[in-house]
Amino acid sequence: MSTTAPELAANVSINAQVATANKSQPKPRLMSLDALRGFDMFWILGGEALFGALLIFTGWAGWQWGDTQMHHSEWHGFRLYDLIFPLFIFLSGVALGLSPKRLDKLPMHERLPVYRHGVKRLFLLLLLGILYNHGWGTGAPADPDQIRYASVLGRIAFAWFFAALLVWHTCLRTQVLVALGILVGYGAMQLWLPFPGGLAGVLSPTDSINAYVDSLLLPGVSYQGRTPDPEGVLSTLPAVVNALAGVFVGHFIVKSHPKGEWAKVGLLGVAGGVCLALGWLLDVVIPVNKELWTSSFVLVTTGWSMLLLALFYALVDVLKWQKLAFIFVVIGTNAIIIYLASSLVDWKYIALSVFGGVIAVLPEYAQPLGAVVSLLTVQWLVLYWMYRRKIFVRI
Repeated sequence: MSTTAPELAANVSINAQVATANKSQPKPRLMSLDALRGFDMFWILGGEALFGALLIFTGWAGWQWGDTQMHHSEWHGFRLYDLIFPLFIFLSGVALGLSPKRLDKLPMHERLPVYRHGVKRLFLLLLLGILYNHGWGTGAPADPDQIRYASVLGRIAFAWFFAALLVWHTCLRTQVLVALGILVGYGAMQLWLPFPGGLAGVLSPTDSINAYVDSLLLPGVSYQGRTPDPEGVLSTLPAVVNALAGVFVGHFIVKSHPKGEWAKVGLLGVAGGVCLALGWLLDVVIPVNKELWTSSFVLVTTGWSMLLLALFYALVDVLKWQKLAFIFVVIGTNAIIIYLASSLVDWKYIALSVFGGVIAVLPEYAQPLGAVVSLLTVQWLVLYWMYRRKIFVRI
């Protein structure tokens, strides 16, 4: 059946209007992403002290396990507190994968704003990371050689930036191959690459290829004078894989599944379980180690990140239990600003100024719990104030 010129023109006009309308309407935000990001930050803001306070309050020895998990592993091994950092990197990748942009086919004048934003974000996070390291305390030293340049925010910046470059310029298949290449290459480097003054395959706190590379390339001082720095140069490379894993999950979640949302939850859970199993199998060859950010550590943390996202996605976005997640959503929508404030603001002083009298009249065994709850409450109320006024500080 033929189409007349007026009908064709009308169809083009309607399609253009629909396209314009779709473009003007932002995609709905994945609430489970904000909730899980807020859950992640909750433990840094003071939540990690809850288990110890509950142990004192109740006397139940079971809280001791939780308190142990709220401290980093001393060297090899894994505790849940080790997950906080890689989970945040993973979630930054998920956000990137939800709305991926291919720039390589666009003219340069359309690419430049995205490039500028990416570079600006990279350097701003690097600067904020240095600021966080020194807090208000005595401030950043006047001698540039005494500044700690490596930081949590710096690693997040590099991981996101390099993942973004891949998303902007390569297909999904290439991104998967790069991620696998980094995992294999980094593991092989740690196990078999010789270096001056050390032996290949030695993964001790002082004798590893990571410590050697940091001594060559990392300016300033390291964290607590340790070698290697936990956020050092070489161990930043595998963190890119945590971000890319998030990208892959973002791609998966944003697309509809023929068997519905619960199929997504199930597949994401299975993928997380497989990554966990692979990571612990690899632990026999190359130990799970946060400070060296070993390939086995990447797999274990990616597995846990997928499992947690599957849980939050099921509860928040599938079952719509959004009111229960609200406390974490408030934190997650301003995660960077509250993370910085945890170093730059004396929240304990503020909490005691507001609730100190109330805490003092509590029984002695309840005072630690009261102190933790008051600390978390003060920070959350500030974030809630920002949330209600739609003040979202994003970089």
